[in-house]
Amino acid sequence: MPDIGGYSLRFALVIALLGFGSAIYAGAQRRSEWTRVAERSVWVVFAFVSVAMIALFYALATFDFQLLYVARHSARSMDLHYRLAALWGGQAGSLLLWLWMLMAYGVASVWFNRTKNRTLMPWVVAVVLANALFFLVLVTLVTEPFERLQPGDTLSDGDGLNPLLQHPVMMIHPIVLYIGLVGFVIPFAFAFAALVTGELDTNWFRTTRRWTLFPWLFLSIGIMLGGRWAYEVLGWGGYWAWDPVENASFMPWLPATAFLHSVMIQEKRNMLKTWNLLLIGLTYTLCLFGTFLTRSGIVQSVHAFAQSPIFTSIFLGYVLFSAVVFFSAVALRRKEIRSPNRIESVVSREAGFLLNNWVFISLLVWIFTGTLFPVVSEIFQGEQITVGPAFFPIMAGPLALFLLFLTGVGPLIAWRRASLASVTKQFRWPAIVGLITSLVVWYALGEGAAYYPIMCWGLGAFSVGTIVQEYALAIRARVRKGEENVLQAFSALLRKNQQRYGGYIVHLGAVLIIAGMAGSVFDEERLENIRTGDEFEIGGYRLQYLTATALPMQHYGGAVARLALYRGEKPLGVMTPEKRMYWLEQQPASIPSIYSTLRDDLYITLTAIEADGSATFKVYRNPMVNWIWIGGCVFVLGSLAVMWPHPDRSRAPKVG
Repeated sequence: MPDIGGYSLRFALVIALLGFGSAIYAGAQRRSEWTRVAERSVWVVFAFVSVAMIALFYALATFDFQLLYVARHSARSMDLHYRLAALWGGQAGSLLLWLWMLMAYGVASVWFNRTKNRTLMPWVVAVVLANALFFLVLVTLVTEPFERLQPGDTLSDGDGLNPLLQHPVMMIHPIVLYIGLVGFVIPFAFAFAALVTGELDTNWFRTTRRWTLFPWLFLSIGIMLGGRWAYEVLGWGGYWAWDPVENASFMPWLPATAFLHSVMIQEKRNMLKTWNLLLIGLTYTLCLFGTFLTRSGIVQSVHAFAQSPIFTSIFLGYVLFSAVVFFSAVALRRKEIRSPNRIESVVSREAGFLLNNWVFISLLVWIFTGTLFPVVSEIFQGEQITVGPAFFPIMAGPLALFLLFLTGVGPLIAWRRASLASVTKQFRWPAIVGLITSLVVWYALGEGAAYYPIMCWGLGAFSVGTIVQEYALAIRARVRKGEENVLQAFSALLRKNQQRYGGYIVHLGAVLIIAGMAGSVFDEERLENIRTGDEFEIGGYRLQYLTATALPMQHYGGAVARLALYRGEKPLGVMTPEKRMYWLEQQPASIPSIYSTLRDDLYITLTAIEADGSATFKVYRNPMVNWIWIGGCVFVLGSLAVMWPHPDRSRAPKVG
């Protein structure tokens, strides 16, 4: 079976090369029959890569330790589902997964465009197959998933998977993240095709609207799942540490989000054409760059793989090549993509969207600088200097507040030019709500209150006020017609204007996420060493250490502590943090115990069991952290509302 997988990848490499040549010829000569040849090659490559995926899954399931990849990333003590998940737990397997998803997207794009966009499709297929060729070269010549060990080196058991990755979230987190990262290849390909063919009207982004929303949604979910995994597994009490690989997934999300806002201006006012092409090109380039950061090992991270000079050079070269080709195409078409319309007033929705773009790009530049600073410092000073997590909020915090402000302002300002009277009328009640919220928070926090939560919750209330106002006015207008009740009117708004009213739900989710993050200003942290029967308090909670027992499991050992949790005299439950040592991997892990409410989380890790019988605990109280996950769910629901299929209203018969 492994031999079949290896040969399948080599056959796929040959077919991809032939298909790429056919696509270029079809696009240059406008030969539709060669376009069909190129499209069929996408199906064939997908089939061969699927065979390779099945072969590697089979090797992991059957303990085929003759394969280097299986030996390094699985063990007999691992459950089947974790052995299968090891396919994306190492470098070669994760690249194979990326390749498979790339071809799945390619097949889907060919199928859905089999009768339309015929002049664009040769170049779309060319971009997909060019990316496939790159990843096929990696998995056949540089880091092979089916590389065999020498007979004398084969062992009866493997090294096992990193224990930190043996968690239910990691069964789906990489897949969800890859669906997001890889999926941007389709809008990128259509944008490049539009640049090559000169078909630079709104067709290319209208065609790819859902092709952009779909990966953006999954990238958003992937980022949230990654935060949840870090919160539950790493044992440090947080969900985001500005880790380089966390940033690698967040950076493409920023221009993608800016793009989804910006294309509305091109659609309604025929503006920001250059912006939109640059944003989608930047998004996919950063997807490739983020994959390079993770797999090259040039930055230190709990997620990163080992560094290989050859792999690093090839991957970085391809990222730069992709960026140069795309942005050169934009530069060559700069006169044709110059927008005929201009912003008429700084107090207009167009100006708000443009400002929104600049804020997202400023945030991206800041994060990119901090992430790569260790690499740049090593080049110029010979040693890596890490800026640390405290560097990023210096700019990220104020920019996030400004985005909150724009989230509230955007829906209230008219297109082209807003009058003072309309602005005053639209802003009155949301501004009052935001001001009252800020004053209440300031009063509740008392002396020494930090400005960030006051401004964050005040601006959040202002944004929520604008959303409620927009819904209330629209629903009231529909109900007054006498044909719908409130729920029917709400449903009709989402059905008939998904982009606007579904977007408001997305904004509500984003506001809740940022408001939850603002609660971190009030985090409490304690390190306590106590004996059996002793107590300590934190944030209104009382904890009593009961006992600790051993964990004699098959592939790890350690201890689990039991602490009784009280609020005042009311018992709330028993906390059971664990300290583990994984025998095969010789790696320790702290498994936290978490008590959650809407107000806060109590988060406890067992640091050590001392020789005198006492235990050392690290305890965190994280206010409002659960509003991040609630906001994430609202965010996803809003995104689904925007994407939900609906009948083509342009074909609806006109009344009257």
